[in-house]
Parts: sequence; structure tokens; C-alpha cells
Amino acid sequence: MSPMYRIRVYPRNLSLVVAIGLFGVFASVAPGGALGATIVVGQNAAVCPGAQFAKIQDAVNAASPGDIIQICPGVYAEQVSISKALEVNANNGAILRPSGAAANSTGLASGQPIAALSLIENTPEVTLRNLTIDGTDADINACAPDLIGVFFRNASGQLSHVAVRNAKLSSNFSACQSGSAILVQSGGGQSSVVGIAESSIHAYQKNGITANEPGTVTIEGNVVTGLGATTGAAQNGIQIGFGAAGTVRHNTVANHIWSPCVSVDQCTATANDILVFQSDGVSVHDNVISASQTGVAIVGNNANVFDNDIFDSQIFDGIELIGDDNTAQRNQITHSDQAGVLVAAAAMWCGKTSSTSRPLAF
Repeated sequence: MSPMYRIRVYPRNLSLVVAIGLFGVFASVAPGGALGATIVVGQNAAVCPGAQFAKIQDAVNAASPGDIIQICPGVYAEQVSISKALEVNANNGAILRPSGAAANSTGLASGQPIAALSLIENTPEVTLRNLTIDGTDADINACAPDLIGVFFRNASGQLSHVAVRNAKLSSNFSACQSGSAILVQSGGGQSSVVGIAESSIHAYQKNGITANEPGTVTIEGNVVTGLGATTGAAQNGIQIGFGAAGTVRHNTVANHIWSPCVSVDQCTATANDILVFQSDGVSVHDNVISASQTGVAIVGNNANVFDNDIFDSQIFDGIELIGDDNTAQRNQITHSDQAGVLVAAAAMWCGKTSSTSRPLAF
């Protein structure tokens, strides 16, 4: 039986929920019922005639709730913070790539500094479409501040057709538990509601998509790709944890391997394609899941894992169900080094300290 206590979980102090829709420019209605204005951002008059601002943040600052911001092609070397209800649409070729990212927020639980390339906070509805968010030039070379691609902090909204890439530090700091593509955190009685759809998430250091603590996330139709074999942080493709609720469906998730984990008896943490930790009632279905140490790891109750295609689970199991009243049905599971489906009580992982049992790493 595989030990259940070596899962490396993204720290509890951060939480994420994200949503996504189809790209396009749509009319937006402001809180008072008036039609929102459209504000155009562009750097090149030939490519984007009529642009009102050259920087995205300037357009955000000038906008009123309910407005639309249209971003023309170009590379925007800035961090962007949004704290009002806006619709942000980007044309193909629009890239947010900050140069020298700095701390612009904190974790709600821990107060730790966070450098978010795109920060969305304290607002009930932000839609972000078709933008590429790239951490290549973030130039963070220490474990703090924590680098995040998109951070929903006490905020709700939608992300769709977004590419988030290179949320990672330099190779000298590869073991830091930092560098995640999308994160949403709720605190102080708030509960974020976000959906993530039809997006590309890759080249992150720790997690692809994370939803921790109260809130609801729908993660649908995305491609989430880890770094493959790495000796740095133990990666998770998608994580829902610490009381978050949600659905994970129709995604392709692959390439999460922590190289120091070489056998059941020599493994202090694992890399998981999909991890549900201390959250109940989560649904995981119709995903393609491959090349990880555990395909779907459930440490919670009342989860339903069905109609997934899971293969190449190295060292451990295709599906792990640890808790009460979890179900797995109609999954196609091939090439798991241990069980196809492992079913165990929560007590099997909690508090183990023997030579083959290791405490859960946070």
C-alpha cells in the first residue's frame, strides 16, 4: 500500500479560483445600468490607431466599473492591478511581461509578500480574455516574494483563452515553494467564485492552478503542463484545497515528476497532476491525465472521480481516494506503478512517522 503522507501541497496561506470565456469584445453594463465605455490600449499607432493609453495600468486607473479595456498587440512591461469590475480583452499578440516584478500584495493568511504579474483584488467581477502573461523577465532571484502569474485576492471573475507561462525563479532557487501560474485566495469572510477555461498554463515552478480555502472554482478545458522531472519544488498541476469547492473537467494535465522520489520507500513528497486536499465534494471528470507520480490524489470526502483517462503514474497510483464516501467510476487507467485505484481512510496518512511513513509536507 502506498504511503499517503508525502503529498507536497501548495501552502495554505494562498488560495485561487479562476474563470474563463470566449475571446471577443462585448458590451458591458455598469452597476447603474449604463453601457460601459471601451478604452483602447496600444503602443503603435500604425497597429492600433485610436489608442488612448500606452500602458494597461493607466487604462485601468482611468476606467469606471463596467468599462471594457481592449489591448492591442504588443509587449507590455508592467505589472497590472485591478480592483474594479472590468472586462479586459486582448488581441492576439498582446503580452503582459513585466520587467523586474516587485511585491504588490500579500498572502491573506500569512502576510507573506507576493509579486503578482496580474493582481485582481476586492472586486466582484473581472473578466480577462486572450492575454499572454509571461514571467520571463520578472527577475525574482530569491524565495520571497512569491511569484504568481494571476492572483485573485478576495475577488471573483473569469479567465479565458489566457496563456500563463514562465512563473518561475532562476535555476539557483528552484527548490523554493514559489512560482505558480494562477492563484485565488479568499479570507476575512470573503468567498471567491472564479472559472478558468480554454487556457494554456505551462513552465511554472510550483503549481499550475491553485484554489485554496473558501471559494468555488470551475476549471475546464485547459492544458496544464509541468516541467517534467525536476529536483526543485514538487509540482502539482491543479490543486483544490483547504475548504475550497469546485469542478475539474475536460482538462489535459501532464508532466509532474519530482525526481528525488525514486520508490515507495524513498519518497518524502510527490508530484501530482490533480490534487484535492482537505476539500470535500470536488468533482474531477473527463480529463486526460498523464506522466506524474499520482494521477488524481484525493485527500478529502465525497469526491467523485469519473470518466478520466489516466496513464503513466510513476512510483504511485493512478487514483488515490483517502477519506470517506469518495467514488471512482468509469475511469480508464493504464500503467500505474502501484494501484490503479487506491482506497484508504484518512487515518492512513495522518500522523505517520515510521521509516516508511513520512509527515505531510506543507
